[in-house]
Amino acid sequence: MSGIRLDGVKKQYDGGIVAVDGFDLDIQDGEFITIVGPSGSGKSTVLRMIAGLESITDGSISIGGQQINDVKPQDRDIAMVFQNYALYPHMSVEKNMSYGLKLNSDKADEAIENRVREAAEMMGIEDQLDKKPSELSGGQQQRVATGRAIVRDPAAFLMDEPLSNLDAKLRSHMRTELQRIQEELETTTVYVTHDQEEAMTMSDRVVILNHGEVQQVGTPREVFTEPKNTFVAEFIGSPSMNFFDVRLEDSTLVGRDVTYSVSRPLAERILERSTSDDLILGIRPEHMTFAETTHDNGIDAVLEVREPVGDDNYLYLRSGDTEFTMRVLGQVEYEEGDTLQVSFDESDIHVFDRATGENVFVYQDVVSTAPTSDTKQDA
Repeated sequence: MSGIRLDGVKKQYDGGIVAVDGFDLDIQDGEFITIVGPSGSGKSTVLRMIAGLESITDGSISIGGQQINDVKPQDRDIAMVFQNYALYPHMSVEKNMSYGLKLNSDKADEAIENRVREAAEMMGIEDQLDKKPSELSGGQQQRVATGRAIVRDPAAFLMDEPLSNLDAKLRSHMRTELQRIQEELETTTVYVTHDQEEAMTMSDRVVILNHGEVQQVGTPREVFTEPKNTFVAEFIGSPSMNFFDVRLEDSTLVGRDVTYSVSRPLAERILERSTSDDLILGIRPEHMTFAETTHDNGIDAVLEVREPVGDDNYLYLRSGDTEFTMRVLGQVEYEEGDTLQVSFDESDIHVFDRATGENVFVYQDVVSTAPTSDTKQDA
């Protein structure tokens, strides 16, 4: 078993700066976990604490049921893939891949050579073993770095933004390759990225961090459809969720530029779970549609910018002083400057308590369930 458990893990630097605070996470054996968040959120610090490259201020970390707080990095049975690949420029690909195994194991040279060739074939670089890193493309160097980790046959892979130096097309391809390899090896993997698309397409579960604190843990589908708070709602999804400041008056959400009537049961649910009448109405751009006829729950808006993105169109709209975005598939008949009306279904809205930022439709102990075979979100 090679599950990883973090209990109340904290990292505080000299001067009182807290990088990670009260981090709790139970990673199952063979699970692919992605930690995602903006720059400075503490995600790489968490990874480095698991690896032993950073000491922890408080809490505990266990791998396979054994606490490793005081275990040296080389004795933790983990393999790490860095953003800059960290390849030795004077060594061949084969020597780069075998060096760590020769240094930290008592395997015979023949066994190590066979292991390297197996990993190279898995990564599709078996014909590059005699080359130096400088002779390889960025994608090939990334494969070497990953192959070097695979050779170790570790209890866990730790990956710190390994694809960020690649171009968009290669990055997309390598996402698929890393998923395939992880599923084939069934090795517990903790992957750090600032790219929400990577997090949503690769992961069994996603951990969303901000200012060193966990905002939500859940499957890609859960964090998208049931965001715990406004930070998660805004961070996950592209374009970001639209927000409207509103108050609940009887069964109507009333704001300066939007009025939206909800069913009585939904209004009662909002009243039950919010701390006040000051609320935020959230709706994702892809859940907005053109209103065929004028109705009470429509928003009158002016189309300011239309941005075609392949088959999608991003419409940047303004209603009074409020700006919002609409994502529409296919042809759009409206031109910039046109006035139109948009609407959305009650089942697609989110309502947040303005004072706390919490989603009133999501319980405080928001889901962090074990993964299933179809938890990864298509993108």
